[in-house]
Amino acid sequence: MRDETRTNKDVLDHLKLENEYTNALTNHLQPLKDKLYTEMIGTLQETDFSVPTVRGKDYLYYTRSMEGKSYPIYCRAPVPAQSETKDDTDLYIASKIKEWDGSMETDILDGEHKYLDINELAKGNEYCSTGNVRISPSHTKLAYTLDIVGGETYKLFVKDLTSETILYENTEEEIDSTMIWGKDDSSIFYLKMDDAHRPFQVYKKSLNNPSGQPDELLFEENDELFWVHLYKSQDEKYLFISSESSETAEIHYIPLEEDSSVNSDNSPTEIHILAPRRAKVLYDVEHHHYQFYITSNVGGTPNMRLMKCPVQPNCQDLWQDVVLNPSSDSVTDGMPLFSGGYDRSISSITPFMNHLVVEGRENSLPRIWVLSLKDDHVVTSFDTLEFPEEAHDAGLGRNDIYDTEKVLVSYDSLVTPTQNIQIGLNDSNDSENRIVLKQKNVPGYNPDLYACERTTVRSRDGEAAIPVSIVYRKDVFDSNVPVPTHLYGYGSYGSCIEADFRMTRLPLLNRGVVYVIAHVRGGGEMGRQWYEEPNGGKYLCKKSTFQDFVDVAEWLISDTGKGITKPELLSCEGRSAAGLLIGASINVAPELFRAAILGVPFVDVACTMIDSTIPLTVTEWEEWGNPNEEKFLEYILSYSPMGNVKKGATYPACLLTGGLHDPRVAYWEPSKFAASLRHDQSNDSGPVCVKIDMAAGHFSASDRYKYLKELSFDYAFLLDQLGLAKE
Repeated sequence: MRDETRTNKDVLDHLKLENEYTNALTNHLQPLKDKLYTEMIGTLQETDFSVPTVRGKDYLYYTRSMEGKSYPIYCRAPVPAQSETKDDTDLYIASKIKEWDGSMETDILDGEHKYLDINELAKGNEYCSTGNVRISPSHTKLAYTLDIVGGETYKLFVKDLTSETILYENTEEEIDSTMIWGKDDSSIFYLKMDDAHRPFQVYKKSLNNPSGQPDELLFEENDELFWVHLYKSQDEKYLFISSESSETAEIHYIPLEEDSSVNSDNSPTEIHILAPRRAKVLYDVEHHHYQFYITSNVGGTPNMRLMKCPVQPNCQDLWQDVVLNPSSDSVTDGMPLFSGGYDRSISSITPFMNHLVVEGRENSLPRIWVLSLKDDHVVTSFDTLEFPEEAHDAGLGRNDIYDTEKVLVSYDSLVTPTQNIQIGLNDSNDSENRIVLKQKNVPGYNPDLYACERTTVRSRDGEAAIPVSIVYRKDVFDSNVPVPTHLYGYGSYGSCIEADFRMTRLPLLNRGVVYVIAHVRGGGEMGRQWYEEPNGGKYLCKKSTFQDFVDVAEWLISDTGKGITKPELLSCEGRSAAGLLIGASINVAPELFRAAILGVPFVDVACTMIDSTIPLTVTEWEEWGNPNEEKFLEYILSYSPMGNVKKGATYPACLLTGGLHDPRVAYWEPSKFAASLRHDQSNDSGPVCVKIDMAAGHFSASDRYKYLKELSFDYAFLLDQLGLAKE
């Protein structure tokens, strides 16, 4: 099945036949699929826009979507001349949002300029995705990266915003999506990838160079375990080059301007190392008033600590914990705010002129903390942003201005559509000073009809209380139980599945399906300890992920648990690494589920991980273990879905999807697993359907309408198996 070129006729014919077989089995669902698609479109405000945000001093930037258009349109408008303060600009934005008549023809802001229409770029292509879209420091040029295949390889373009002409187009396709402008419009930094699809080189392109002049190679990472990332500090004074594996990090920095107040070696374009790599030590860095602020698990802490040190190379011996009011007599003051313990975890830090905003988790939920800083880097106050609903999702929105006392926060929950809230940093929990600039409009949605819960389920090993989020229509239990239930999970890479709002769930909820998210080990919902050994879901503990998922499924069924469903009415779903979760779970307990959706599923773990020539494989060894070592090989073989299909067992109906150009989980994995299921399962098992998108990669369709059509198919398959196809 494996063909790296994606051109072998026999393989392509086989995939087409799989698609035809799936179409034949599901052809009767076309009316339901059409109805689901209509319902999804009906809850989508097709003509819409994102909240305008200020960048620089002169422009407000936002994106628009238009009815019938598949892709966003990037727009900007001048900050109005009468806006003398930030408050004036905020009031102007709020008033224009309220005034907008909802039409495609009307500008959102006065003087609107549509400077990049992705719909135009997509013409003639079945797939179109922009990686980064970045305005130059002078706001006269635009740089963007573009992928028209789905294989996550990009071309770089530079456009003049005055003449609307393309100034530069590269001919090298093997670059990463990331690129960043330098101090001014004369340079762009970008990443190249190696043959394994790993970003490993940092280049500087000088746009003033004569045509044909080679770009300058600044940095190269030769260790195949490490990926290279690029980012600018919030104040735009430093470019950071992060070389990172799953367990170890090393960061270099380039000053983008000379600064006499810091180390004398701090000259532009020179690369300095912040701290050399140390095994199992992760760290990240930001800059604030001549200090580096660092998050790290140095010292072996289960979660990240928050530290600071002066700006200078090799400063690892100077790292000090950030504390609250070190000169205060209070018992709690002078203690580290983020010590790396089990109670709080950090995911990111964002500095502003007088504040530091920290994002992370506490009690399994996302948290945002605001630290007020004096000029001498003393933390004078520490506040946790409070929100009305217990189970929710919250995070910083787009905040490009460093010198500000206000930030944009995005908030939603399982029953509350996304709100863009402006919050004052000096009075962050004063509800009267919070302004909801924009709330996502979901046509026809009535939140009063729905309810959500957050609870925990005790794991079989007694080591964990598994967080579980549940959303449903309030009338679903009017006719008592059991009721159709859909169980979703992920559980890998320390990534979190949030209790967020998805309008695409509504067609399921409105047909009486209870939607459940199992926040299983292997994710990061409870901090890094939820992910790492010895009690997380990684390496030789990976089976905890699958066991947690099965435990939640049994809890949903059991009279001593939630007891709301039965196996004939229980379905499950996961994508990518969560496709592994679903594949392993239905192997462990096929009798628990009626249907399973495995999206771009990673199901041939041993075969893939043992072959270092497959793109991205080597970097994954720190997630699953290197199967070239006996202990990892034996453990992987014990759970890898491909080798553990139960002979003669009755399996749920399975839908396996893939993308022909997927570089992360190759198309042959779902194809092979489908063959294994058909070969070994009992004759009374459900159907096994394979659906390969011949014009997409790992992240499904880039066209928003095509994406909804694909999702409508998935849900039609699901509802049919649950006996709800006629409803």
